[in-house]
Amino acid sequence: MYNKLKNFTYRNRHSITVFLLLNVACLTCIFLVAARVAYTDSSRHTGLIWNLFLAWIPFILAYIAHAISWKRIWVYLVIPVIAVLWLLFFPNAPYMLTDLQDLARSGGVGAPLWYDVIIVVWCSWTGMLLGVISLYLIQDIVLRTFGRWVGWVFVFMISALSSFGIYIGRFVRLNSWDILQDPAETAMSILGLIIDPSRRLAAFTLSYTFFFLFVYLLLYSFSHMLQEQVVRAQSTAEELASTQPTQTNSFP
Repeated sequence: MYNKLKNFTYRNRHSITVFLLLNVACLTCIFLVAARVAYTDSSRHTGLIWNLFLAWIPFILAYIAHAISWKRIWVYLVIPVIAVLWLLFFPNAPYMLTDLQDLARSGGVGAPLWYDVIIVVWCSWTGMLLGVISLYLIQDIVLRTFGRWVGWVFVFMISALSSFGIYIGRFVRLNSWDILQDPAETAMSILGLIIDPSRRLAAFTLSYTFFFLFVYLLLYSFSHMLQEQVVRAQSTAEELASTQPTQTNSFP
């Protein structure tokens, strides 16, 4: 039992490390906000903790979908349901980037501005990472099921849809659960934006789509760069081992 646990931990050490670091980041955000509340006797930035909770929902859904996706039957039965819920809640993760604009409105009230900057940047970056990792997990399912091209088309579509969802949440003030509570009215509101889009909607969606794609592609390429280094190191070690002369014992 111990050896199995040890082997599992070794094989998944990077995934476990990422999960632990995300939890450390969230705990740090909670500590920073709690310290500000205690220092200023103000509830400012407490909403960031709720936004972090919402950002965890697509991450958990993506992790569950990825864990069960290795059994073929689940891909067509359960994962589509999880994918719909994931899509509804996914914009909550990159949405936290828009909280940076609150600093321009009333940053530094009751606490130093640099401290508010640390809080908002830390929380928004944690939310962005939760979104990027959850998209990576879902993309891996799509890649294995439908192929590489479909997987990357999926990433571009989700980036655009999530940017549109962020705009709806920030300016129209619609939440992920509104479509579950009142789907007809929510659909009409969204349809009105699509039929008659404003310049702000177009500029916002394009800008955030490009930014999110840049962050995703950068982190995706960096992770694969590390994998290439590991493979290159293993190949070099094998070449060195093959070139070394074999020692044979000689007996008189």
